[in-house]
Amino acid sequence: MNQGNDIPAQNIGASPSTRLVTVVIPAYNAAPYIGATLDSVFKQAFTDFEVVVVNDGSPDTPALELALRPYQRIRYLRQENRGPSSARNAGIQVAAGKYVAFLDSDDLWLPQHLAKQVTTLETNPKLQMVYANGIYLRGETPVGILFDNSPQALPVDLDGLLHERSTVITSSAVVLREALLKAGLFDEQLRRCEDYDLWLRLAQSGATISFTREIQIRHRQSNGLAANWELMRQALIRVYEKHLALGTLSAEQARFVRNKIKSISSAIEFRQAKRALLEGDFPKALESVRSVQASDPSWRLEVLRIGLQRFPHASQAIYRMHLRRIERQYRERSTRALRKAGFAGLAPDTKVLTDPTLT
Repeated sequence: MNQGNDIPAQNIGASPSTRLVTVVIPAYNAAPYIGATLDSVFKQAFTDFEVVVVNDGSPDTPALELALRPYQRIRYLRQENRGPSSARNAGIQVAAGKYVAFLDSDDLWLPQHLAKQVTTLETNPKLQMVYANGIYLRGETPVGILFDNSPQALPVDLDGLLHERSTVITSSAVVLREALLKAGLFDEQLRRCEDYDLWLRLAQSGATISFTREIQIRHRQSNGLAANWELMRQALIRVYEKHLALGTLSAEQARFVRNKIKSISSAIEFRQAKRALLEGDFPKALESVRSVQASDPSWRLEVLRIGLQRFPHASQAIYRMHLRRIERQYRERSTRALRKAGFAGLAPDTKVLTDPTLT
């Protein structure tokens, strides 16, 4: 890892040892967004922090470093591309803070985020990690509430994380650095779902995790590290397989994870069927439906199979109507949630779902 030459590595105001929080921002193709992201950090009401930006071999390095030039109060690291796990680990390893706050290079914090998260941690000595709610952005437009699509329940323990009763929003997470080191940091073999893998290991190591439903961040859809649904699901299977191989799960947890792998594999195949149906590739859609039926039969799949065989064009038309209804329902629900949270409602023609076949 090389420290950047164009931008000096500096700390905020005082020596690194006096900082309570280190903000770690991995950067890859981040030039268009990094300025707004850093502005949201330096507008925090809480000021006892340092910022470490890690350039993970970004192809837009000249533009990125130009965008970073006004921010002289950052520590800037540059390395060959090794993925988000390596970039975050590099930031954690040089961190001077007691706590590490994660932020993706295209996300934004609201001004009270760090103040509230640090207060929660400092007033609850048994707590090692806390995360928060936020809003989805499409461009600069709020289009939904994060926790509306990610159910949250206490306790945030291994079972809760495995069963997805709790879903950590990484750009809102503030974690005791010592707990991260104890858990083993991010797995650098993983380029997706690396954060989920770490949260599982944190829970296994005994870390106490909590959350707040208060909106504290703005998360840009489809700009970050988690844009491809199918690749994310395949990565999730890899994480589950890793934890099965570690032998640290109970018999019940292992049984659940094996069923989950089967369910995710079926979901990937079923999505391919839905995409083929929309595109009019009826033989491919039928083949995919039959493949799903072989491992996870249901009466709904049988109805779809019969429809594809006998009335493929009608099935396509019905499915398109179904997707329009889903989009409308999501838009109405998102509008209500945003208004309740104090944000303007969506325009009637605003598209909320980037891909309704994911539902």
